[in-house]
Order: sequence, then structure tokens, then C-alpha cells
Amino acid sequence: MRKIVKNTVFILLLLTLSVSTALLAYLYFFSSGGRGGWGDKNLSGEWTAELNMTDQAAVTALSWLQDIEAVSVSLEDMEAYMQDLTIQVNLTLEQTGRSAGTFHCNILPENYDACNQAAYEAFAAAFRELLTERLHMAGYTGDIDKEAVEALVTETFGMSTMSYLMSCGPVLLPSLEELQAQYDGSGTYEAAEGVLTRQFEAGGTVTTRAERYIRKDSTLILYEENDSGANGLIYILKQSQ
Repeated sequence: MRKIVKNTVFILLLLTLSVSTALLAYLYFFSSGGRGGWGDKNLSGEWTAELNMTDQAAVTALSWLQDIEAVSVSLEDMEAYMQDLTIQVNLTLEQTGRSAGTFHCNILPENYDACNQAAYEAFAAAFRELLTERLHMAGYTGDIDKEAVEALVTETFGMSTMSYLMSCGPVLLPSLEELQAQYDGSGTYEAAEGVLTRQFEAGGTVTTRAERYIRKDSTLILYEENDSGANGLIYILKQSQ
């Protein structure tokens, strides 16, 4: 089972990379205003990106259910429950000089909490459905509507399905601290030759991050290249109106 899940994760990552690469290629060769929109170095404005957590949450939930030998469930089944799970990244860029300025980037805790809540609500719905199936298979003759199944869970575990999964189940999303360490920060930036260099300033230390960027009208794509030159983290931001 674990091998199947690992293969599934690999396929998802490969598909995501393929789609992202195709999008980058399209914008690079066909966007107006020159080479991938690099000619416009004024990136001032408020930008937002939606980090899609659906695939990660669905794969994690599926792996856990398979480990406890729940009834047969597919990744497509889990994705049907967990839809549109996103966490918003807010990026403000303010140009203060030629191709340079200041930035502030953050993830709001309340936005993260809402996404995490939605993920576990979807997981709880799937868990109750699977439990209903198992009761059917076991020949259970009592009432097995949603309320009855929830009552059985509460009686068995001493807590609601949501509370049980959040305390005893898998961690569906990266922690807020992990995401904040990756995205949050403020400092100064420079934009040159399609590269956005941001200097994160915190506690007297400065960390530099260089990201290639492509701007197309109100869309800004930032992506990092790893040591091998392949695309690493890619996220798409929309400019607030």
C-alpha cells in the first residue's frame, strides 16, 4: 500500500511540474511586452497567491486510511471530499527606486486555520462514509445515517469525529510555522533581467532569495531554480484591484 501511495505522490508531483512548466513556457514565449514580460520592472502593488493544499491533504488522508485497513478508497474518492483547499500568501511590493523597492510577505494565521478546519471537516465526512460502508459489510442492522454514525464515533472514542481525527489522525497540512518560515518576511528587493532578488531582514540578519519572475498584466509568477537548474517552487500571484 505504501508503495502505491508513494507512486501516486510521484505522479501528482510530475503532473504538477509538467503543467507549471507548460504555463511558464507559454508566458515566456507568447506574453506581450517582450521576453516573458521581463521588460516591466515596476512590480509595485498588492499581490496574492493561492497555495493549493488539496493534493497533499488527500494523499496524507488516503495513506492513513490504508494503514488502518479501512475499506477500499481511492485517491479520486479523497479528492472528491477535499476540494479547493487553499492558503493565501500576501505579497506587497513598493518601488522606491529604479527596479528596486521594499516588500512584505505573510500568511495570515486565520486563513491557515480556516483551510486546516476545512481539510479536517472533509476528512471527517469521508471517515464517516467509510465507517458506514464498514458497518454495512459487517451486517450492522442499526441506524447508520450521519447523526447515528457520529454518535457511534463519539461513544467509541469519547470525542467527535473531527476531534478524533485532529488529535489521533494524520497531520494533513504543513504547520503554520513551516509555511511562515518559507514565505513570511520583509525587506528590500531588486528586479533585473527577469530575476527578483529579495533580502529578508530579521533580527539583524539578512537572507537573500533569488527568484525568476514573469509578469503578464495582473499576473506575477515567481519560481526558484535548484542547483541542477530545474524549476523548484513555483507560485502564481494575482494583483489586487
